[in-house]
Amino acid sequence: MSSPSLSEPKPDFTGLLAVYVNCTLKRSPERSNTQGLVDRSVELMRDAGVAVDQIRAVDHDIAPGVYPDMREHGWATDEWPHLFDRILAADILVLAGPIWLGDNSSVMKKVIERLYGCSAILNDKGQYAYYGRVGGALFTGNEDGVKHCAMNVLYSLQHLGYVIPPQADAGWIGEAGPGPSYLDEGSGGPENDFTNRNTAFMTYNLMHMAAMIKGAGGIPAYGNQRSQWDAGCAPGYPNPDYR
Repeated sequence: MSSPSLSEPKPDFTGLLAVYVNCTLKRSPERSNTQGLVDRSVELMRDAGVAVDQIRAVDHDIAPGVYPDMREHGWATDEWPHLFDRILAADILVLAGPIWLGDNSSVMKKVIERLYGCSAILNDKGQYAYYGRVGGALFTGNEDGVKHCAMNVLYSLQHLGYVIPPQADAGWIGEAGPGPSYLDEGSGGPENDFTNRNTAFMTYNLMHMAAMIKGAGGIPAYGNQRSQWDAGCAPGYPNPDYR
């Protein structure tokens, strides 16, 4: 087995766009520990040439529901359609949030519900709209639950059509049991080698995978086009018209 080369040129991911959705419960400008970890990943992205958009979901009037625009379903206001345009414009989506009672925040669940509500939209190939994009997840807390939260978020993203690269999650929870939060003085969070390593691996794997997919022109369309299936063309299945 050959040893890894440290002389490989640093990759340039100029042309990629990433969007981070911070699902903290704290409205701006209140300090968000999750944002502290997001900042580490964003710095790596920007240093590699990636353009970055950021959304703090709780700052926006996002109606609950599972439709693209809840104003069409009885809600007076809904900022989700505008936010969805920003999310769909990105090659990389990172959902980030705090851990409460070992689980994702209510804001994270609302964002995933709204992503799901747009999952029937098709792209110009007749595939589901999220195809050709990659997803990852970041978490902070002061008890437990990183892996549980990651399983939920990463499963949800791949089910919607996102590609999940290797080791696409990272987080920090400190010692077992309630304790200091990520950005608290003396927490050790920003200096934690395990968290920093996983955050770096996640960030670079997202960029590598997004560049590979974009360079290939997206996910090949044969066998996964909802538009073709609905038209009666079911790859791998006998056409009932010819039985």
